[in-house]
Amino acid sequence: MEVILRKDYDKLGFEGEVVNVTKGYARNYLIPKGIALEANSQNLKAFEVQRKKIEVNRLKARDEAEELKQKMEGMVATFSHKAGEEGKLYGSVTSMDIASYLEKQGIIIDRRKILLEKPIKTVGEFDLSIKIHPDVTGLIKVVVVPEEEKEK
Repeated sequence: MEVILRKDYDKLGFEGEVVNVTKGYARNYLIPKGIALEANSQNLKAFEVQRKKIEVNRLKARDEAEELKQKMEGMVATFSHKAGEEGKLYGSVTSMDIASYLEKQGIIIDRRKILLEKPIKTVGEFDLSIKIHPDVTGLIKVVVVPEEEKEK
């Protein structure tokens, strides 16, 4: 079944594209959630009219993503956690921790865009990729240091 995407969707494509999906996926998920419309002649004509507007919005979003990438260049996020003798953390540094750090720095990123395969559970330096836009990926360095024990 062919549908027209109303929003950019990572696994399928960009807004305004006509994609072929299974009927069940379209009827049960994409159409009810407002992600897509059925690709009939009326809907195709409506999206042809909006095509220029969609392209302008896409270019604007890409430019904003490039600016955000420039803002993130060279940024170092330092986290202090309790750690054992061998440098293993009691806990972990997750994408949610990194997203909240970035938010404090004035950069609002969805935590799901931070490409962290599994939580960081050791002391050290890590380079992480952040998928800001489908075409733009930024880099950030995360440093995890052991927390100093307070003297009694």
